[in-house]
Amino acid sequence: MINEFGIKLYGLYEGTILKYWDALVQNPFQLIILIIDLAVVIYLIYKMLNLVKDTRAWQLLKGILLLIAVTWLSGVLKLNVLNFILTSFMTYGVILLIVIFQPELRRALEGLGTNKISRFFGIDKDVETKTKENIYKIVLAVVELSKARTGALIVFARDIKINDIISTGVIMDSEISHQLLVNIFVPKTPLHDGAVIIEDNKIKAAAAMLPLASDKDISRELGTRHRAAIGISKESDALAIVVSEETGKISIAKDGTLIADLKEDNLKKILIKNIIADRFNNNEKKYKERIKKIRQKISK
Repeated sequence: MINEFGIKLYGLYEGTILKYWDALVQNPFQLIILIIDLAVVIYLIYKMLNLVKDTRAWQLLKGILLLIAVTWLSGVLKLNVLNFILTSFMTYGVILLIVIFQPELRRALEGLGTNKISRFFGIDKDVETKTKENIYKIVLAVVELSKARTGALIVFARDIKINDIISTGVIMDSEISHQLLVNIFVPKTPLHDGAVIIEDNKIKAAAAMLPLASDKDISRELGTRHRAAIGISKESDALAIVVSEETGKISIAKDGTLIADLKEDNLKKILIKNIIADRFNNNEKKYKERIKKIRQKISK
């Protein structure tokens, strides 16, 4: 049996692998196609595994892989009856899979031609558009907190990373929603005391501890949240929104300066200017300069 299995492997090596290798030697361009082919297949398998991970489909997939392994092993060990049953079962397995995964398949087909399919391949919504949408969600949450006079502190990390600050809080790494932000700051809940950190269009952490600005820098009338907002804006390029628990007034700290008593429209304009306009305009300028330098080198 072992000898027969060895003969089959040698036949596969000689009849397929060697021929394919000779074809690659004669046409090296075929190697590039092979690499692309393998890369696409590996990427698709990776995305599919991520898609079904931690779902009931994941358990079914493990069962299917086990069934394939047992079927192959029964053929190698010449367990003919078991192999016949398993092979017959797998013949109709495609129909069974369609029945079992019918809801998942339907959702996948419905997603064709929509942004869902682009998300599957990792091509998400335009970063600028998504950032603007998230700003609107955050402003909506801040206004709601302001009306309820619920104290809040939200920090926008920008170019300077503040991982040391993030590590002091409870890591969340969740999508931004105004309901989640409002719930985080509900008094006497585990995460309400501290700052929420926004980075890369995600709520990275909650209940994070910020460095406090000294009393000399700000008015004594302002509380700990305001000192913390000014402190983080002085030590980094982050923006920090504060909602006063006593008055419900909204303030924003930037570069160590506190802009107080903001209305919804003003807050939105400041965030869009500093997080979207300045940042993406700078990126566009850098890109154009890079293209210009490349063209100059080519012309030389």
